[in-house]
Amino acid sequence: MASSARSRITKIFTASKQRRFAPPCAFGSPSFSTSAAVAAPEPAEAVDGSRIMGMVKDYEDYRRNLYGGFTHNALLVDAVGTLVVPAQPMAQIYRQIGEKYGVKCSECEILNRYRWAYEQPWGRSRLRYVDDGRPFWQHIVSSSTGCSDSQYFEELYNYYTTEKAWQLCDPDAEKVFQSLRKAGVKVAVVSNFDTRLRPLLKALKCDHWFDAVAVSAEVEAEKPNPMIFLKACEFLGVQPEDAVHVGDDRRNDIWGARDAGCDAWLWGSDVKSFKEVAQRIGVEV
Repeated sequence: MASSARSRITKIFTASKQRRFAPPCAFGSPSFSTSAAVAAPEPAEAVDGSRIMGMVKDYEDYRRNLYGGFTHNALLVDAVGTLVVPAQPMAQIYRQIGEKYGVKCSECEILNRYRWAYEQPWGRSRLRYVDDGRPFWQHIVSSSTGCSDSQYFEELYNYYTTEKAWQLCDPDAEKVFQSLRKAGVKVAVVSNFDTRLRPLLKALKCDHWFDAVAVSAEVEAEKPNPMIFLKACEFLGVQPEDAVHVGDDRRNDIWGARDAGCDAWLWGSDVKSFKEVAQRIGVEV
């Protein structure tokens, strides 16, 4: 029943978006018209929006009745971009540490080269993050900076294992996770990361906030592969339909979690703080 309600909401939302953003027919041209995207919606679309919100509320009310006041029994949380973010821009750190190793690239050049390298297929294995991820990150660092010095790589690699390299996205996270677990909601981190994640969480003094950690390098599956979400649910002892995942990447986090049978909320859009996450689940902080 829960999956059926979720499917109806998705179908209505998709149909509404297709009508609103459908490009105009222009002699078979595939180009997208900006004016079509900003045109005022038809009244029928506004009705669809109301229907969506009404169905979301009905669905969450149904789940609260099902789970004794909560919408979900478990919360899965993405790491980078949701739980933590780099304390300083990546390109800035690559350049600062790299200066003594002869790196001449500007931060803009490093960022562009990093994005290009990261988006390329990784041919060494089907997973980017295998064990400690060194081969992959050596490729990324040398591609981004043009520097293949092993000492440079090691200094940069080790820097991102320390607490000074990262900061929490939400200063109230600890209080929220404590409230969730006290209420009986299980919490896990689900992340595409190498084996540095566990020591990093410990360095940030937040490893004890979670009942489980599912790291792609350990479970041998990377988001959006549903397997990593299924493993997280297995670690928590819950069914996928009992869990909601929160992450900042629509493809990896939202689509991946839903493919696994979990609910999913987009960080920064559906929810903007962990307090809001807890409130939607039904836990007051």
